[in-house]
Amino acid sequence: MNVAYRGPFRVPMAERLEPRIEVGVEPGDCWPWTGYIMPNGYGKLTVQGRRSNLAHRLAYETFVGPIPAGLDLDHLCRVRHCVNPDHLEPVTRSENLRRSPLPNNGGAFHRSKTHCPQGHPYDRENTRWYRNERTCKTCRVAHSKAAYERRKQKGGGPPT
Repeated sequence: MNVAYRGPFRVPMAERLEPRIEVGVEPGDCWPWTGYIMPNGYGKLTVQGRRSNLAHRLAYETFVGPIPAGLDLDHLCRVRHCVNPDHLEPVTRSENLRRSPLPNNGGAFHRSKTHCPQGHPYDRENTRWYRNERTCKTCRVAHSKAAYERRKQKGGGPPT
């Protein structure tokens, strides 16, 4: 049985969680965490007076069972403070990052871009790869020409 301590008494974890969960009306609804929500959007609960735990992990372990070793819980609903176990799926870290809609998700967001910020295509002819980063050749040439013109106006020439 998953328990938490409140003073000298052992309290089942479900009893600690339930007052902080707003269970949805429909079966597929999110269950928003109504306790403390961290700035990054995840719910948090302190257990045994000192250990902070993510609310969705506690809910999954309480209502479903242990999270398999080495796996993260992916919010299928994309709501970070949702603790509905039906919306949580154990996946590898790389799969969780791949599914993420956020820009900083292991590169998938940037790999999905087909054009540079100025609108030039990222294709074989116009893309330069250096140290696993791609740059737009058209923009690079324009930047180099502008830098050359600035140096020329200052009285310098090409760098030596």
